[in-house]
Amino acid sequence: MPKLTRFEDLTCWQEARKIVKDIYKICRINEFRKDFGLADQAKRASVSIMANIAEGFSRRSNKEFIQFLFISMSSAAEVQNHLYVALDQKYIDQDQFNEIYEQINKTAMLISGLIRYLRTRQTRQTKQTRQTR
Repeated sequence: MPKLTRFEDLTCWQEARKIVKDIYKICRINEFRKDFGLADQAKRASVSIMANIAEGFSRRSNKEFIQFLFISMSSAAEVQNHLYVALDQKYIDQDQFNEIYEQINKTAMLISGLIRYLRTRQTRQTKQTRQTR
């Protein structure tokens, strides 16, 4: 994997950005917009997905980055939960729900893959450090 120098280059961050755009779009729908609490929570949780990827990346430590990626995945699950509420309240239709839900699944899979990669790399670095001692 080539060395990344900016969080914006991470595919999972790019996909998380799409979630934020989608959530902000549906939160402008008339009935959804009136539910201030749910709209605010959905927007905050969606922003948290991409923000935690960026913040973890900036830590420059695999261990800390992994922690932030897990927080990001938790925020993704929170947004999925809010989508169910929006669907049940008929703020969004089934197609809107499915589209955003699948985007979140796609993003979560990318985050999970990055976690696996970082853990593998972390394990290799630990073994190399022990061998050089």
